[in-house]
Amino acid sequence: STRETAMKAKNLERDPRVALCVLSDAFFGDWIQLDGTAEIVRLPDALELLVEYYRAVAGEHSDWDDYRSAMQRDRRVLVRIHVERAGPDRSG
Repeated sequence: STRETAMKAKNLERDPRVALCVLSDAFFGDWIQLDGTAEIVRLPDALELLVEYYRAVAGEHSDWDDYRSAMQRDRRVLVRIHVERAGPDRSG
């Protein structure tokens, strides 16, 4: 997620192509790169998706009403990536 006013969101609106690289903690460890297209989901549609996102990352929140208010106050959006390609397709 990000703020609706952040440059990240503005850049994705202009050009929705994305590449995301996820690295392990090990220096030469496993990694994966995802290439795809970003979709910006705005409030109010994003609100329950942001709750799902929080639960997946951090578990239960102590006050969901407060969390929802903070997401609205901060004008949070959810960035959904539609994956078109994932790799590496070979080891090394």
